[in-house]
Amino acid sequence: MRGGFGAMHPAVALVYYMGLLLFALLQLHPVFVLTQIFGLVLLTALQGQARLLRGILLFLPVALSVALLNPLFSHRGSHILFYLWDRQITLEAVLYGLMTMTLLLAVFILFISYNYNVTADKFMHLFAGLAPKTALLLWMALRFVPLFQRRLREITRVQRLRGIDVGRGSLRKRMADGMTLLKVLVSWSLEEALQTADSMKARGYGVSKRSSYGSYRMDRLDKLVLLWLMVCACVPLIGWFGGQGIWEVYPRLKPMGWGWEEGGMYAGLCLFVLTAPVLEGKEKWQWRSSRRKAYPSATPQPDATRFRNSLLR
Repeated sequence: MRGGFGAMHPAVALVYYMGLLLFALLQLHPVFVLTQIFGLVLLTALQGQARLLRGILLFLPVALSVALLNPLFSHRGSHILFYLWDRQITLEAVLYGLMTMTLLLAVFILFISYNYNVTADKFMHLFAGLAPKTALLLWMALRFVPLFQRRLREITRVQRLRGIDVGRGSLRKRMADGMTLLKVLVSWSLEEALQTADSMKARGYGVSKRSSYGSYRMDRLDKLVLLWLMVCACVPLIGWFGGQGIWEVYPRLKPMGWGWEEGGMYAGLCLFVLTAPVLEGKEKWQWRSSRRKAYPSATPQPDATRFRNSLLR
């Protein structure tokens, strides 16, 4: 059974991830963005889902391409590093490309953690009462990408037995095989969509108020954590409205100032980001402590202690 941050009310998780996304888009500061990446990676590792971060290897070339292409297309800035093909490469463009790459990685990791903690039932529980059709369409749209990938892998394995493979043969043959796989994928998806629509209509979807499979009730801890997140989020937002916590790169690079205003904003951001990992780590620690109390013989003992216990027996 999942506990810790993953077992809290869906509204808490939604506020947490919405706050992280808002901070990532507003506070263009490398220290702030790297702190968010650290907190999300720590949360994912504590939840035992570090394997989900392997998707970063597929996304990393896209982020690196942004960092490399930005100096080639943007020539703004006053600090010229060198000339490439009669075009100036500025320090501002290089730093802004690296900053954009870090921001893209933070958003990518954020959605990995979001998809694990905010399941389909939690999403429908939050929004189905307000807009049932919109919530259903939005969730189905988000579900299509991993569903199509899984189906395409199944179709590819089956069609290889018939000699249809996009990785072998001439270019014309591979294009024809790819169109064949796409045709099977679209036909399968459309057929299942019609069956799903008929089933939902037969079961009376939308006739009355929709019920929820999971029963999520906000207890005292959920309310306290939700209030804590809102209070912590106000500190960076107030600083952002005051023009703090933003590293100005264009049109001229400015020093990365760090006063008591930025320190207060960073403290509020740290408290906000580390709330979820602390809750998850506390759950792990309580679980291990309870197991040690229930099974004291399972705890590792030094060699001298085990030899003494064997003599006493």
